[in-house]
Amino acid sequence: MAVLAATAVIAVAVDQWVKHLSTENLDPGEPVRILGGLVYLSLLRNSGAAFSFGSDYTFIFPVITLVVVGVIVWLATRLRSVPWALSLGLVLGGALGNLGDRLFRAPGPFHGHVVDMISVFAPYGEKFAVFNIADSCLTVGVCLAVALELTGRQRDGTRLVSEKKKADAAGQTTEEGSTA
Repeated sequence: MAVLAATAVIAVAVDQWVKHLSTENLDPGEPVRILGGLVYLSLLRNSGAAFSFGSDYTFIFPVITLVVVGVIVWLATRLRSVPWALSLGLVLGGALGNLGDRLFRAPGPFHGHVVDMISVFAPYGEKFAVFNIADSCLTVGVCLAVALELTGRQRDGTRLVSEKKKADAAGQTTEEGSTA
């Protein structure tokens, strides 16, 4: 539980700090080119989800986020795995980082626009969606969760083992693959 909470707090803090620096120092009309043009800092305010999807339904995103937060809190009560704690902490931190924007930024509560600033390969999302630290945390957290699921790692710290591996471990399979 401590790893999940610490990960979420760090994710929210870094996300909000970068958003503050971006809104204070970036000019919306002048992207900053870094890493030889691999990354641009382009200040945008997004009313929708990824790729500006659902821009007309801004109010629904905080509701979905609150449901996600509730599920993560419920899962945390049974959590006994550090990798799962990191995964869920990243998802929670990313969700809360963007929820803060939805609740406290213009144009108003439940309609606030998320501050995005990272654009790869070209400014203003010409090649890929403009995103922020919270979006990155969400993406990494979900990818880690998928990898944990695919490798059989459970949230309670145990690991699922295939029937073949169970039989091999019990010495029930011969070299030809038939059971003894």
